[in-house]
Amino acid sequence: MTGMTSQQLTERVAGTGTGLETTDMVLNIGPQHPATHGVLRLRLVLDGERIVSADPIIGYMHRGAEKLFEVRDYRQIIVLANRHDWLSAFASELGVVLAVERMLGMEVPERATWARTLLAELNRILNHLMFLGSYPLELGAITPIFYAFREREEIQAVMEEISGGRMHFMFNRVGGLKDELPLGWTDRVRAAIATVRSRMSDIDRLITGNEIFRARTRGVGVLTPEQIAAYGVSGPIARASGVDFDLRRDDPYLAYGEPEVREKLKVVTGRGGDCLARFEVLLEQAYNSLDIAQACADKLDTLPTGPINQRLPKILKVPEGHTYAWTENPLGINGYFLVSHGDKTPWRLKLRSASFNNIQVLAEVLPGHLVSDMVAILGSMFFVVGDVDK
Repeated sequence: MTGMTSQQLTERVAGTGTGLETTDMVLNIGPQHPATHGVLRLRLVLDGERIVSADPIIGYMHRGAEKLFEVRDYRQIIVLANRHDWLSAFASELGVVLAVERMLGMEVPERATWARTLLAELNRILNHLMFLGSYPLELGAITPIFYAFREREEIQAVMEEISGGRMHFMFNRVGGLKDELPLGWTDRVRAAIATVRSRMSDIDRLITGNEIFRARTRGVGVLTPEQIAAYGVSGPIARASGVDFDLRRDDPYLAYGEPEVREKLKVVTGRGGDCLARFEVLLEQAYNSLDIAQACADKLDTLPTGPINQRLPKILKVPEGHTYAWTENPLGINGYFLVSHGDKTPWRLKLRSASFNNIQVLAEVLPGHLVSDMVAILGSMFFVVGDVDK
């Protein structure tokens, strides 16, 4: 420092002097990092602590599901379909069976339709509770995840009772569901819903009103409706930016078009488009899914007894043609484009997963923010890496 004036010293320390040369730094977040929800790499270019550009680099856990679809019959495909988003297994199975049933012109029993809707909403609650607990954890709050897992276990118990699985349920079948509903199961579902609903306010009070959480998330990572449209982002993230779109209401499938569900279904939207808005939409949507699930359980009790599935031939072949079936998965739009040449395996089954688009928009939203904000933004994008590397 010898020979430097006080002004030159001040400029050097502050980094404002014209004679101080600086270079951008490349920082890799991942492929394995606590904030990435799996094996994901973010290549950041930094100017000091501010992000100049961000490049999501995917493919580290690529599983080739779409190619495997082509060499599995329509029963076996369900095993693969429920694994790309391991937090939404039942919902992901639905897209496949709906596409195949549409190609076959098959009507499933009414009881199967209502049971599928109920299970889809229970799966949505499980998914949302995971992110409601893990997101605050990434920002330094450990307590909420214990509350979230306590509520998950209530729902997990009734899902495990009916399907035998805790994560990969494998309960959908072309033509309906695998097995009949256990005796008294809907009563246990209602009890679980009531328990979770009574305790969800604990999570709400613990996180939403926390001034540190709000300071880390309010005004951070704002996504505009134009960016949402450009990148095809969907689900809670899109609705947090004011995009009022939900397939359950706008293109109903299963029992979502029935009056009992329509009067309960609320498309939750936000205005801020920031991390806080995305969290609040997810929390409110979990409340709404509890209401829809209860309506479905009540309806199932009023339906006459009957089959829960259709009898299928030993070798199931789908007529030649193509179709696209999309569903409102917990993380956004999940779509299957099925092309059949009349064989027992699909000629092509293309998967449109929600997490892929949710990740790509990071290149737009991260630049301009600090590295510390990167963790808050990344956690609020609600993705599963298996759903990206499909």
